[in-house]
Amino acid sequence: MSLRENANKIMRAALEAAMPDTAVKAALEKAEFSGGKLILIAAGKAGWQMAKAACDQMGSRIHGGVVVTKYDHSKGPIANLDIYEAGHPVPDANSFRATQAAIDAVTGLSEEDTVLFLLSGGGSALFEKPLIPEEDLNRLTKQLLACGADIVEINTVRKRFSAVKGGRFAELCKPAKVFTIVLSDVLGDRLDMIASGPAYPDSSTTEDAQRIVTKYNLTLTEHMKELLLAETPKELGNVETHITGSVRQLCISAEKTCRELGYEAVILTDRLCCTARDAGVFLSNIARYHGDSGKKMAFLAGGETVVHLTGHGLGGRNQELALAAADGIAGMNACVFSVGSDGTDGPTDAAGGYVDGTTCQSLKQQGILISDVLQDNDAYHALQKCDGLIITGATGTNVNDISVLLIN
Repeated sequence: MSLRENANKIMRAALEAAMPDTAVKAALEKAEFSGGKLILIAAGKAGWQMAKAACDQMGSRIHGGVVVTKYDHSKGPIANLDIYEAGHPVPDANSFRATQAAIDAVTGLSEEDTVLFLLSGGGSALFEKPLIPEEDLNRLTKQLLACGADIVEINTVRKRFSAVKGGRFAELCKPAKVFTIVLSDVLGDRLDMIASGPAYPDSSTTEDAQRIVTKYNLTLTEHMKELLLAETPKELGNVETHITGSVRQLCISAEKTCRELGYEAVILTDRLCCTARDAGVFLSNIARYHGDSGKKMAFLAGGETVVHLTGHGLGGRNQELALAAADGIAGMNACVFSVGSDGTDGPTDAAGGYVDGTTCQSLKQQGILISDVLQDNDAYHALQKCDGLIITGATGTNVNDISVLLIN
């Protein structure tokens, strides 16, 4: 098979293994629910898929509930659940409406009742009841996304301005118990940071949040500065939490497929955390070092890179990572591809990007310089011109990104 065919096969196998269905059902088999009501609340990019798996398992035992996921991520009605689609990565009116519906659903429950809370990445934007005006929240979110802050820093700050983040949703559920199943999209599986930890004690402090505000010179209103001083819950006695999947699983599955295709495969890390451009250049440097080995080799990295916005183009971190590798592998029998496991990369319809040894020359022949494209953060349009976009549609899962270098 060609490099592109190998890349597609590796990507598909990894995404299939990262689907939450089996893991959700396995977690529910261990659960012991009392005889009271069972209310299902699902939030995140994988919210619909997780809710469907839970309903298939629990059936009529579920009394009702709410699902909120990203636009175009719902696949239709599920039993007696109310399904909402909302904004990501910036929350919108539908985010607030859905979250209020979830709060209403868990209000007035008794000690005999249980909230089955299914949480996945993207929940920070999708599951939100702000303590500040919407325009201030959107301004803050855009600042955090543009400044290069990582996901832990972003969530540490924005949970201070929310009525549901940082363990506050679990408090709203009291005296009912909360049984949480989490699909992790945070490096190291920090439960208080995944979707900003609505149902988990918060380990970050007001001092941490203030340092991040200072580090990135974030602009806050006076009211926001006051809220920054309010501490989040540090203990929650009504919560039981289970992690069902993470980026490590994504890497292991991709590694297995690489070996089946005849590659010597190495997982470099499952905690990739740097700029997308640096990650792309790093993978291309590895390609140059091993390019003359005479072996078929594969190098894999899972995690989540960041993009510093220096232009006004269209793209995402995975597209930018791939394009940043193109110069370094020019002329080689090698490729680099990078995809977001949820099927979306930045504000685009692409999951990520693919480049190989012909990409650089193809773009040059069209008068396109990769350095200019990266400066304008316009990886989408450049990759579109060389058949380098990876488009999967919404996958139903969300466990970070995977980046792969293949050397034939």
